Amino acid sequence: TFLHNSDLIKHQRIHTGEIPYQCNQCDVTFTQNSNLIKHQRVHTGEKAYGCNECDIVFTWKGSLIIHKRTHTCEKPYQCKQCDMTFLQNSDIIRHQRTHTGNKTI
Repeated sequence: TFLHNSDLIKHQRIHTGEIPYQCNQCDVTFTQNSNLIKHQRVHTGEKAYGCNECDIVFTWKGSLIIHKRTHTCEKPYQCKQCDMTFLQNSDIIRHQRTHTGNKTI
């Protein structure tokens, strides 16, 4: 069940394949208008997310979240084999290759 009818409609698009929102500057389409709005920043260059610790601004909220960890020294990703910690998930994945020798992880 869904609390809001709009959530049900978004969910139903998974099953129907409906993708009603298209960027007017390229051929990319989205199931939700909010994702289209975020995408359009690629074309406008808008940087809506500013760090309150320094003057850096970001296009994506996720980039700001990762950046803020440089100020707090938070490293939420910990290697289970050697206890090293990392800012981003992609960093720990790259690091884990040193233990496995696998270059395609």
